[in-house]
Amino acid sequence: MNIIGFLCNWCSYESADGAGRASLTYPEDFKIVRVMCSGRIDPQHIAQAFALGANGVLVLGCRLGECHYKEGNRHALKRIGLLKQLLPYFGIDSRRLKCAWISANDHERLVELIQEMKKELLELEGSETGYEQEGINKAQEVVS
Repeated sequence: MNIIGFLCNWCSYESADGAGRASLTYPEDFKIVRVMCSGRIDPQHIAQAFALGANGVLVLGCRLGECHYKEGNRHALKRIGLLKQLLPYFGIDSRRLKCAWISANDHERLVELIQEMKKELLELEGSETGYEQEGINKAQEVVS
């Protein structure tokens, strides 16, 4: 299992850091990619994560209305929504991409989100043959 998390610097990354300081644990197969703002995540980054073998991608940003860059998380919400609609056309179950908003002190919520995602991905793995690598490669070509 391999889950990639795109975490904004100001809230979700700080929350992950706080979870570590509080000795809270989350699955070891959750890999963090720190970004300045969730609004800076290009769909190509997500497609590449799937192309490189990610079973799931979790985008975490500041709570709506609390973005340090004003509208960044709202832009991310729109992009993620559109991408989730496109993923099935490339053979990727849209449930493999999640987006959530947390504050810097939501350490326990962050851990819950990661654990929930892993549980859902394990259920997906048990109920389907997975996604087609060919579809993932097509997705990456389209967004390139």
